[in-house]
Amino acid sequence: MEITRTRNASFRLLTRALLCSIALIVSPQVSFASEGTNTSGTTAKPLQQPNIDVTLNGKFTQGALLRGQAPNGARVFLNGQSVPTNKDGKFVVGFEREAPLEQRLTVELTNGEKWERHITLEKREYNIQRIDGLEQKMVTPPAEVTARIKQDNINVANARSGNSDLDALFTGFKWPANGRISGVYGSQRILNGVPKWPHYGLDIANETGTHVYAPVDGVVTMADDLYYSGNTLIIDHGMRVFSTFLHMDTITVEVGDTVKQGEQIGTIGTTGRSTGPHLDWRINLGKMRLDPQTVISGSPEKD
Repeated sequence: MEITRTRNASFRLLTRALLCSIALIVSPQVSFASEGTNTSGTTAKPLQQPNIDVTLNGKFTQGALLRGQAPNGARVFLNGQSVPTNKDGKFVVGFEREAPLEQRLTVELTNGEKWERHITLEKREYNIQRIDGLEQKMVTPPAEVTARIKQDNINVANARSGNSDLDALFTGFKWPANGRISGVYGSQRILNGVPKWPHYGLDIANETGTHVYAPVDGVVTMADDLYYSGNTLIIDHGMRVFSTFLHMDTITVEVGDTVKQGEQIGTIGTTGRSTGPHLDWRINLGKMRLDPQTVISGSPEKD
């Protein structure tokens, strides 16, 4: 097995970045910022704004998951598209791997008043990761497993289709396992010399049998053996946010179980398309695949 990586400045910058929090509070008839870039990394354009208290927490970059708070009863829009809110006014937005850098967040009160914020995301450049030594059937699957792969994809989509009112994701995430980061979100993967889809997870390498823990509270929606990802576990954290854990050796919870942050949910393994024991941790906002490192800080390596 041979794995080579090309690192880039953007990833190093992202891993050094602190989780930022901005309170977007403005006064009536006053522009909330002059044109330019503020300390949050967003570009604010002068607008006439009502007095609305809106908070948005996260890393303002492509691939990020951000968590927000608006007044109760307010409607939230991202680039004109409605964003679900819960009964407390909490909401979640995400920006895909190659999301446009210019974004617009709008909040509309029940009385018709509107507040708007223009956001400029940090552009990312992604690694190229070459992985050799895979079984060829895992790079180009034989025809007889095509039906299984299609059904796996349907089952995964169903497991991520809910929109529960859980909101544990508004607490801090914790690392699901100890180990070394061996693969990062967004990398363009070349498998046995064949270019494939980008990698949408964060890989944590450690010995088979290393404990895996729930990074935050949730409900199990999948616990199954899939062709590519092996023993696969999906947890619903609420508001269309899901964690997925791939290539596990064992899964110690079942579909329907409620899990608490820090509770053991299984062990690291090397099932499915894998060249060594590791945990592939993924974050989804509905169908949108996002970077786990935008919701957590620090390192999974033991001190």
